[in-house]
Amino acid sequence: MAAANYLRSEDQFLCSICLDVLTDPVTTSCGHNFCKTCITEHWNTNDRFLCPLCNKAFTTRPDLCVNTLLSEMVSHQEDADREIAEGLQVFTSLKERVERGQAELINTIKEKQERAEKQAQAFIRELEQEISELMKRRTEVEQLSRSEDHLHLLQSVQSLNTNQPPATRDWTEVSVPPLSYEGTVNRAVAQLEEDLSKEMKKLIKAELRRVQKFAVDVTLDPDTAHPYLILSDDGKQVNDGDVRKKLPDNPERFSKYIIVLGEQSFSSGRFYFEVQVKGKTEWTLGVARESISRKEDIIRSPEDGCWTVWFRNGNEYKARDNPPVLLSLRSQPQKVGVFVDYEDGLVSFYDVDAAALIYSFTSCSFTEKLFPYFSPGLNDGGKNSAPLIISPVN
Repeated sequence: MAAANYLRSEDQFLCSICLDVLTDPVTTSCGHNFCKTCITEHWNTNDRFLCPLCNKAFTTRPDLCVNTLLSEMVSHQEDADREIAEGLQVFTSLKERVERGQAELINTIKEKQERAEKQAQAFIRELEQEISELMKRRTEVEQLSRSEDHLHLLQSVQSLNTNQPPATRDWTEVSVPPLSYEGTVNRAVAQLEEDLSKEMKKLIKAELRRVQKFAVDVTLDPDTAHPYLILSDDGKQVNDGDVRKKLPDNPERFSKYIIVLGEQSFSSGRFYFEVQVKGKTEWTLGVARESISRKEDIIRSPEDGCWTVWFRNGNEYKARDNPPVLLSLRSQPQKVGVFVDYEDGLVSFYDVDAAALIYSFTSCSFTEKLFPYFSPGLNDGGKNSAPLIISPVN
């Protein structure tokens, strides 16, 4: 039956010798795949060179070809498993922190309630003791009032007057204040938020380390640079020179906005680069599609073919999404990392030193080549003269 011969998709990534996920997969001339180590050891321990799967005999030891496509696919299935494992670990940790915070909140409220109950019970016992003493004295007075022995009555009254009367509290000033839990809940939530923030930072650090593996060498393309821009000889720095240079107005050059693109283009896969923005009061970074308008007014949003984050006025950060998103950052980035996953439609920006995510464009639809996008902003009388610097990724 056809079903009997059906191989599950995951079976394609298993070595038929060790029955585990392929490691350094190689292909024989008969078209079957094995771990390089497994097939080598198999032939080393046998007199004949047979395919372990179809038993095809080879007269001489076959040359093994590395299966590049299968290697990449195995590397991806492994990446997915690692992502799932790390994700489960993070969410398990977050769940435990939430449950622990909930338990601590309940215990705090219960302890506060128990203290209030103990205080009330102590007041009740003290009041009962006073009542008992007063009742006892009242009984003594009533007994004396019925006595016909006047001498004994006089002596007893004098004795009562001489003895110290039982001490009593002014109970009109005693109260048990109502319990308040407002601050308790707020403090518990604030503590939980702090714990979750720490976990998020760990998660972003790990994520940043992963995307940095896709670092590419980016240089600036002088043919796209606006005439106001000054590029360094190595193509790694750019700033506004405040003077319009006489340059050929070629189709690639930006003439409306002070922008320059990277020389490198990307139409698949993932790539990452970092840019130093230290000392600047204005900048814009991101990626742009090849067909972005270079001569006309544009909003500079995804609809216009660019996915960017910009910084203005010394403290204002905005993602140029549609609509634009005003960003609230805990610290001012000194170095910004830009990561793109072409197939996944993702563009993410990171504060490298703080290991914090600045913003992510998601569900993007890329159909053209993408180029790194740089705008150092106007010189502003020297206030923004510091250059954007494409930095090596550590």
